[in-house]
Amino acid sequence: MPQDWMKDPLLAGIDPAKMALLNSFVSQGTGKSQNEIVSLLMAAANSSRSRGLQFTPDEMERVIQVLKAGKSPQEIAKMDKMLSLMRMMQR
Repeated sequence: MPQDWMKDPLLAGIDPAKMALLNSFVSQGTGKSQNEIVSLLMAAANSSRSRGLQFTPDEMERVIQVLKAGKSPQEIAKMDKMLSLMRMMQR
């Protein structure tokens, strides 16, 4: 994913520490399978909690919109499936 996604106006105002965490996750997830990404995402969620970084629902929605931009319908469907799985795991 190109580095310019972090400059999207939708992400303006999100704490730089949160953005750094997201950038790290995106970098680590490049080229990974869906199962590997779920594992990375769970590790990132645990890491963010331990560092006191929690994304608001609005921040998460904005990040998701940016990450979906320019993706194929198949890629978006995979992302939606992964997000649904994450939501179930958080309950």
